[in-house]
Amino acid sequence: MFDKEVYVRRRRTLLDIMTAGADGHPAESGIVVFPGNAEAPQNYRGNDYKFRQESSFLYYWGIDEPGFAAILDLDSGDECLFGNDVDIDDIIWMGPQESVASKAARTGVPISAPASDFDKAVRDARAKGRRIHFLPTSRYYNTLRLSELLEVPSEAIRTVAPVDDMVCGGCRYHASLPLVKAVISMRLIKETCEIEEIDKACEIGYLMHTEARNCCRPGVLEQDIVGRMEGVTISKGWGVSFTTILSQHGETLHNHRHDGVITPGNLLVIDAGAESNTHYASDFTRTLPCGGRFSPKQKDVYDIVADCNELAFTLAAPGVTYRDVHLKVAARMLEGLKDLGLVTGNVEDMVREGIAGLFMPHGLGHNMGIDVHDMEDLGEDLVGYDDDQRRSPQLGLGSLRMARRLRPGHVITDEPGIYFVPALISRWKAEGTDKGMVNYGRLESGYLDFGGIRLEDDLLITEDGCRRLGPHRLPISSADVEAAMAD
Repeated sequence: MFDKEVYVRRRRTLLDIMTAGADGHPAESGIVVFPGNAEAPQNYRGNDYKFRQESSFLYYWGIDEPGFAAILDLDSGDECLFGNDVDIDDIIWMGPQESVASKAARTGVPISAPASDFDKAVRDARAKGRRIHFLPTSRYYNTLRLSELLEVPSEAIRTVAPVDDMVCGGCRYHASLPLVKAVISMRLIKETCEIEEIDKACEIGYLMHTEARNCCRPGVLEQDIVGRMEGVTISKGWGVSFTTILSQHGETLHNHRHDGVITPGNLLVIDAGAESNTHYASDFTRTLPCGGRFSPKQKDVYDIVADCNELAFTLAAPGVTYRDVHLKVAARMLEGLKDLGLVTGNVEDMVREGIAGLFMPHGLGHNMGIDVHDMEDLGEDLVGYDDDQRRSPQLGLGSLRMARRLRPGHVITDEPGIYFVPALISRWKAEGTDKGMVNYGRLESGYLDFGGIRLEDDLLITEDGCRRLGPHRLPISSADVEAAMAD
């Protein structure tokens, strides 16, 4: 938890944004509700999943415990934190606990109330015809809770509606677009205290990937490597920032199976990150030769990806759109693949026709912060695209999660990759998607069993460019990776 002044300032800024009016819309009124997450049983009550607080609640209110909610009144400026003090039964199992009023004071909230009063306050506001602003929910508990309070289908609670489609005091509510935009505008640009926490998460990520590299030896179980990696994250922070991807089938982008045995000649893709104890994330990817050295063919492709990773780093700067960075990386990738005889034709034409999507069917990167894919629960296009941008229908470019014009304080990932997906290659060939620009004969004769390569770093956009986050960088050049594995 940060100093209480951080949370007081954030809530005051949110109030100012919501009540100022912008983009031709009038100032907002009513209340903003923040339901925090509750504990979720794995299979019976008392045996719960590890608790993770709702990220926007954590951002504005700082309380990292289950059973809390909060309201910000846009008309009066009042704030209230809702939660229950413990009783004797709780004390028997948990010991004495800090009061809700004391927790509210630590986050700068002058008023607190029992948890049941949150429901009463929402119903009272609804009865008076006041606007009730809330963010799209990701947890089913909060979806059902708001659905019951507002008497609307659960899908409406998870859907952002245009401003003029919010009906107050009636039977229809949706997640609030003005609130979503206000939160995005604040959380996109990281404060100094947040950057410090992301640096901590990146150091843990460095340690977990180093552990994985040290364990990557022929005959070792993938599950053993994953367990050792995740042990690092628990001993140094909160745990993993997302489900670990570790696979010798890198052509499957999000392969979560860990039942393989490290086999010489294979490539091991490790896409994994850690959370600091304050829940800020890291996200790194490295690709390792399972026998300690790359084959000539593997090295050729690997070096193209490493070159693309470095190019993105040199291009990412204020005023540049990350969409343009993606496209320049795609061009560099196609140049390298052309040198290998896998594609043919003018590189600019190939970029325009989306040929890079056959080899990199994902975007170059995404926003990162309290969530590893920061705020995508609020709407991927709202978070990742400026108002004057539209998502491309092309494979690859169309999956770009962060296309915005970069500003100092943005935290993004830089993760190019090259993959050889047999089913996708076969489909493009059958449908003629490549327009004669792909050498299928060469692909089919030597690359269908190649797998994939991805290399990822985390970047902070600065006033004059960007820097990689974390005090240490994992080896990334093919020579440095081989040297590190030899050690």
